[in-house]
Amino acid sequence: MPFADCFDPDAAPWEWIKRIKGALEELEYSEVPHELPAGVHIEGKVVLHESVKLPAFCSITGPCWIGENVEIRPGAYIRGNLIAGPNCVLGNSCEFKNCLLMEKVQVPHFSYVGDSVLGSGVHLGAGTILSNLRLDQSSVKIKSGDELVDTEMRKLGAIMGEKSETGSNAALMPGSVIGKRSLIGPVSCFKGFLSADSIYMEKAENRIFPRRD
Repeated sequence: MPFADCFDPDAAPWEWIKRIKGALEELEYSEVPHELPAGVHIEGKVVLHESVKLPAFCSITGPCWIGENVEIRPGAYIRGNLIAGPNCVLGNSCEFKNCLLMEKVQVPHFSYVGDSVLGSGVHLGAGTILSNLRLDQSSVKIKSGDELVDTEMRKLGAIMGEKSETGSNAALMPGSVIGKRSLIGPVSCFKGFLSADSIYMEKAENRIFPRRD
């Protein structure tokens, strides 16, 4: 992706979310090269790789950049400030807003992804919601080590490490951080920090335990 200089690897990952809009503003845009299928609505500054698979019926509002071999499925709603790397799946009836998706991210069915960063190979089970706004609408705090850091962001979803996954109908509360290769079980509501190679199950007696492949 042409964004290596836009996202400082030493910055806190929630700072990346603040940079998405600026990164997209730096791009040069051209006409969308596709013959659009029926029911596809595109407006604003949008970059679609020529290999992007467009369905019948979806809505894409720029600015956004959608990379090589991305599959967009019917009913997808892209609300702007999206960067989607190669080989992602933007699934049916899913909504995306101000998010950074690395390569091979799969969001196949009925999910909301807002103000979030999803690492390479992340998979969201059907119906997963990455909530980005607290009920009291105050700024979102993130657990970083032993500290609770005020991000000073009113809207902040989830930060998910590479190859982490959620089960169907999982809900991640604002500011959740999921480590690499970790799993959130189905119908689980998670808040906080989950270390790498762990599993969280809402209904399990011991809710957090090591992942064993």
